[in-house]
Amino acid sequence: MNTRKRSLIERIAESLRIIPNLSQTGPELEPRLMEPGKLTKFPPPEKWDDWVEYEAKAWPKVEKKHYSIVPTTCFNCESACGLTAYIDKETWQVRKFEGNPYHPGSRGRNCAKGPATINQLTDPDRILYPLKRVGKRGEGKWARVSWDEVLDDIAGRLRKAIQEGRNNEIAYHVGRPGHEGYMDRVLQAWNVDGHNSHTNICSSGARFGYAIWYGHDRPSPDHANAKFILLISAHLESGHYFNPHAQRIIEGKMKGAKLCTMDPRLSNTASMSDYWMPSYPGTEAAVLLAMAKIILDEGLYNRDYLENWVNWKEYLDARHPDKEKTFENFIDAMREEYVQYTPEFAEKESGVKADMIVEVARQIGEAGTRFATHNWRSASSGNLGGWAVSRALHFLNVLTGSVGTPGGTSPNTWNKFHPKFFDKPPAQKFWNELHFPNEYPLAFFEMSFLLPHMLKENRGRMDVYFTRVFNPVWTYPDGFSWIEALSDEDKFGLHIALTPTWNETAYFADYVLPMGLASERHDLNSYETHAGVWIAFRQPVLREALRRAGKKVEFTYEANPGEVWEEDEFWIQLSWRMDPDGSLGIRKHFESPYRPGECINIDEYYQYIFEHTKGLPEAAAREGLTPLDYMKKYGAFNVEPSAYHGHLRELSAQEMEGAKVDPQTQVIRKNGKALGIMHNGKPVEGFPTPSRKNEFYSQTMVDWKWPEYAIPTYIKSHVHEEEMDRDKGDYPLVPTFRLPTLIHSRSGNAKWLYEISNRNPIWMHPSDAKKFGVKTGDLLKVNTDIGYFVDKVWVTEGMKPGVVACSHHLGRWRRPQDAPGNRWAVNTVNIETDGNGGWKMNTRNGITPFKSDDPDSARIFWSDGGVHQNITFPVHPDPISGMHCWHQKVRLEKASPGDKYGDIYVDTNKSFEQYKKWMAMTRPAPGPDGLRRPLWMKRALRPAEETFYINGKPEKKPEEEKVEKL
Repeated sequence: MNTRKRSLIERIAESLRIIPNLSQTGPELEPRLMEPGKLTKFPPPEKWDDWVEYEAKAWPKVEKKHYSIVPTTCFNCESACGLTAYIDKETWQVRKFEGNPYHPGSRGRNCAKGPATINQLTDPDRILYPLKRVGKRGEGKWARVSWDEVLDDIAGRLRKAIQEGRNNEIAYHVGRPGHEGYMDRVLQAWNVDGHNSHTNICSSGARFGYAIWYGHDRPSPDHANAKFILLISAHLESGHYFNPHAQRIIEGKMKGAKLCTMDPRLSNTASMSDYWMPSYPGTEAAVLLAMAKIILDEGLYNRDYLENWVNWKEYLDARHPDKEKTFENFIDAMREEYVQYTPEFAEKESGVKADMIVEVARQIGEAGTRFATHNWRSASSGNLGGWAVSRALHFLNVLTGSVGTPGGTSPNTWNKFHPKFFDKPPAQKFWNELHFPNEYPLAFFEMSFLLPHMLKENRGRMDVYFTRVFNPVWTYPDGFSWIEALSDEDKFGLHIALTPTWNETAYFADYVLPMGLASERHDLNSYETHAGVWIAFRQPVLREALRRAGKKVEFTYEANPGEVWEEDEFWIQLSWRMDPDGSLGIRKHFESPYRPGECINIDEYYQYIFEHTKGLPEAAAREGLTPLDYMKKYGAFNVEPSAYHGHLRELSAQEMEGAKVDPQTQVIRKNGKALGIMHNGKPVEGFPTPSRKNEFYSQTMVDWKWPEYAIPTYIKSHVHEEEMDRDKGDYPLVPTFRLPTLIHSRSGNAKWLYEISNRNPIWMHPSDAKKFGVKTGDLLKVNTDIGYFVDKVWVTEGMKPGVVACSHHLGRWRRPQDAPGNRWAVNTVNIETDGNGGWKMNTRNGITPFKSDDPDSARIFWSDGGVHQNITFPVHPDPISGMHCWHQKVRLEKASPGDKYGDIYVDTNKSFEQYKKWMAMTRPAPGPDGLRRPLWMKRALRPAEETFYINGKPEKKPEEEKVEKL
């Protein structure tokens, strides 16, 4: 019985009826809903169909609620961590999100972004119905339309373009895919070279640096089993894979691993590191090569790995033909190559102390095969030649033999699931030079951020242009040039924005189509979170809950709020309508494998994939489930618990049938292509490079007119100290870091996240603040090559002297005429143009409380939405990798009395001049044999091989025929 003594405050509260009478005797306390035990933190899956909890908001009453718990995955960054949605079985509303313990990547844990998904579902400003513009593009007027109208209109426009041979006027421009291989087969079914992505403003610099080494383009560190971890900036651990990687870094540290972070900011990651190396932006490769020199000079390298898995004989042939081809001569030659990269030289370039460089290098050598590294955006995305940073970083993995080892760093390909589809359309017969222009034969992804300038040069046009979860006006540099282009119907005929939220690009669309959030869509996810292979199933949770309750749903928008749909079903239905009689050859690629001649439905699409997933049918059968039902129940499946040494996979007899071995290089070739390599007398896969090894020496770089970069090197950045006039206020600006609570456009409608993070001041060291006479909260005018922005200063010891930084994912805005959206995050701004390239933006008002169905909207206490810095940056396309070089040489000055917080000015004529200046730095195709691009190198949505040749495929040379017969 309840018989405890009450305090004075409790007695007063009882008398005022604020709380119930605690002295009253009554029944025993409500029993626990579960018995205590190891799994009480997660409901057991056998109870997910009817889980009972007490209603927190009903207190002091005791009220039980019945939930259907449905797994899905988070869509607020690329990690795709597991979520479980709690659906009230009385109201059929999602009440909350928690982690999914059966997800191998996140293992039941989430960062702030996962649970905040509930904010996005209940956001009072969200788009619930398809909209079509009324009036001029960008005017801000919209009318609701039906999905049938949308599909018929867009399908007809696409069909006409294809019938008229204008396939290259169709583009799908994606921000965050979140789906394994889905759009590749859709676009190839249409026979268009239409894939365009954000990757060249994100990660393609790092990708190129890795790919030129070993054909793979993303690293997958095994943090949990490492002895030493080296991170180039904190980006990944506070952005993509933040949660899964942070977990495993902590595990590694608990086992004794040391952590080193190279970053000019004292980030959260740097603050938890054993070594913080605050390097000057763009000098990271100098530090890494100094470490390589120490490892070589002190004999800390892994001889067995270097001797077997590096193309050192090719290097000696090319660079030292007079020397005997011995491994010792290779080591001596490498030591000579890097003789100038002393720790003292690296300290002079970077500011990192020489003794720390030596100490870290020795720890790396001691860690050996248990050395985990990561570089994703950061330095590789910031600098001219930034790709050299990832190349120098991988050099350390090669020297220590920590490539694909327990505790080392694998290629992401070994940790990714590759689904088998019910149908594979042939490669498209077109090459779109708006995406891969001849100036960039080695660009690792599409040159998407140059599109407005290329259209301005009349290189082509876009007749049907999809932006999907993508916001270039705000995310990309030079956003006013995007506004100019998107406003011009001669450049963009029909612009369709597929988006779960309003964004700055959608304001300039013809259709705004609401696509589902994390719990309202189907996707298949697989990412390199650790040394294993897993798949996760993002699914529309209300649709699944209704299915469990015996209620049939044909299309996802019937279960979602309003008429919010999903891309999966949208693309199927659009493709079906594009080809009503099958004459375009499109419809056949969307026929059901189970019901010939009929359109495939979404369950059948995933049923086929899961039925052909290694180990999944057997796991499902053990529980009496189909593979599809298994994934609907658990939301994820662990395909391979661990994945190491992928290069040693033996080729099968079927793969070897008809293959030939080159007696000199031991490379196995089939149909003119390298397939593998002989290793210890066995045919193994090796690496997807011409030599099937790690390529210390790249003949590709030589063949494609960049011989000076044939081996790992250091390239001085466009923001190198030599470029700065300090007396005039020049500084390098680092604009690439993000906060761990936000992610691009998609967190704009999550109130909990913006309550935590809502401003992006200029980080500045006290010594630099003293020079300008500013303190925290004062205004600085930041002048770029094309304009300026005005922002507040945050003075902090956590910033390297001589460098300033500003987070890149704040400064969201809407104009007064735009539909209310993301009001937790956006400033209302005025935008003016002089009609001759001059654009001004000023803040009309910051974030303010507003009335809505959500009472929290009236409680907004923050008013600062940050500053849109990206729009003031010109495009800086790296001449080799194609990566936009984000770092800016800026001229700082204390704001004048007329400058206001958030003021922005840009001259797009200057933007165009900067574009032409950087384009002039390229060395265009053709390469060998008239190629647009090396055949061995990956290309997104790879077209048919004949399209790689500018003037057609040449006849095979006699010496090539001879090699084929060996």
